[in-house]
Amino acid sequence: MSEADAMDIDDSASSSNSSSHAMERTSSNSGKSLDFKMTIANAAEDPAETSSRTISSEAGDEPYSHCDHLAVLLSDPDAKARTLKKYQALVSWYARLHAPSALPESGPRPAKRRKTDVPECDTCQKTLQRPFVCLSCNYGGCWKQGHITDHLQDLQHDFCVDVTSGAVFCRSCDDFVYGSVLESTYSSITLKLEEKETRFQESKSRKRRHTFEPWIPNASESAIIQKSEKVSCRGRRGLLNLGATCYLNVILQTFICNPLMRNHFLSDKHPHKLCKNTNCMCCEMDKLFTEIYSGTQPYGPASFLTTMWKAANEISGYQQQDAHEFLIAVLNQIHTSSRGSTSISCVCVVHSTFAGQLQSDVRCKNCGNVTSSVDLMLDISLDLGAKGQKPDNNEETLAGCLRRFTHPESLDLKCSKCNSSNETTKRLSIRKLPPVLSFTFKRFKHDSTATKMDTYVRFPATLNMAPYTAMASGTDPDPARLGPSALYEYELFAVVIHEGQVNSGHYTNFARFGDHWYHFDDDKVTPSTLRECLKSRAYMCVYVKRHLDYKEHETPSYILKQQQAAEKERLKAEEKQTKELAALAGL
Repeated sequence: MSEADAMDIDDSASSSNSSSHAMERTSSNSGKSLDFKMTIANAAEDPAETSSRTISSEAGDEPYSHCDHLAVLLSDPDAKARTLKKYQALVSWYARLHAPSALPESGPRPAKRRKTDVPECDTCQKTLQRPFVCLSCNYGGCWKQGHITDHLQDLQHDFCVDVTSGAVFCRSCDDFVYGSVLESTYSSITLKLEEKETRFQESKSRKRRHTFEPWIPNASESAIIQKSEKVSCRGRRGLLNLGATCYLNVILQTFICNPLMRNHFLSDKHPHKLCKNTNCMCCEMDKLFTEIYSGTQPYGPASFLTTMWKAANEISGYQQQDAHEFLIAVLNQIHTSSRGSTSISCVCVVHSTFAGQLQSDVRCKNCGNVTSSVDLMLDISLDLGAKGQKPDNNEETLAGCLRRFTHPESLDLKCSKCNSSNETTKRLSIRKLPPVLSFTFKRFKHDSTATKMDTYVRFPATLNMAPYTAMASGTDPDPARLGPSALYEYELFAVVIHEGQVNSGHYTNFARFGDHWYHFDDDKVTPSTLRECLKSRAYMCVYVKRHLDYKEHETPSYILKQQQAAEKERLKAEEKQTKELAALAGL
């Protein structure tokens, strides 16, 4: 952008600032403020170039924004052009300032980047780690101290932008607002910068990556789009019973309403049309989600059932199967057909969703020696009643079952440290909680005869798992070490019910979509309530963490190999350059 263009931004912005109060607030910092704004303006790319690369988002009747104030601003062509010009300048400046340096294709390394003055707040002169800039003038202020919002309120300016993320704050709405054209502008700027910094697909071939080009439908494609039938995308679709396959239907419905699995497969993490594997369970999951969100009529998962029968012979055939056993079998098959495992741990959708760690502590009463072991768990199976005793047929609670599950039990073992044959105790606790926690109540007993326990189990809509963790079950538990209670809170989203006897029963389930509950009975889907769900005699309860933990990403092995190859190539190039410089110095 030329200096004249930069001055246009300042002139157009300052024209709306006619208040003498504003002049007094910014006069002391006019030098630094002007340097900051000129740096931003000079760092911006040509608006014509940026707008030509902008991702199209104004097709059809889509509004500019759900904020009426931003929609009015962007509906005026002159105001829209002026706002976008400044928005591009601000976002481009920050993106270029914090972009990683890329090695040149050939020749010497580039000179070190010139140090750029860090912007300061025009009110308190503190360094802005997260600059907010008014879109009506050149004021830059801090968010935490409220100086930017004070500026908007005092001068009745409408919007400011967080240059670190491109988010726009509306004074009238008193909130950050979404604008499709601003979002597409931000995406195009960051994408172009990424393409500039990663020009090659891989180090060895030095093959240039394809730059992004927005898809603009031609006349024939537009005609096809107009004729296409819109789908509901609601996800509340019944499943046909293919012959005693109600156990299959209830497990699939819990997958469909599982937010982590839904987001994984609906984001094309495993597109079945691109997979070349046969009998791939991940492909069947992708097909399932595609079908469920593409219609309203009941769907028959015949392909899923066939693939599962081929992969697991123990559950093949038309006889009734146990829903819990089928769940474990399906999860194992999805894990087997997934890719992305590393030498450290598996990062497939099954383990990243269901996998936790169960800790077992064996303590000797004689010497106090404790032997601990940690095992992987995909779900927790809970006894109804104490071991060796029949449960009370009146009522049980999920909390009571968990207390029994984590309560120490006596074992007749010899201590490996003191060789004492005195009684030892074993205690189970949860070392690592998974994002999705599934409980199964052991209602079926297979002794001399198969029996079913119809004990009613009270289970809550929200569950706190902190008391059952390994950290809480220590000899001297420290509440401060546990952290906030919110980290252990789970919300109920699915319940599986078994009705009838052991060999002649039927499975149904409840599931939550958003704030609404539904009852699924094969192909019949009826609206329900949380109260009806909590009154049911649950066989399985599935909870999801209210606040997900964000950990450092574990890079898949195939990406690690690419990075290692690129690093070797870089070191090889440096060594070659060093030898050439040494040869020139010798001459």
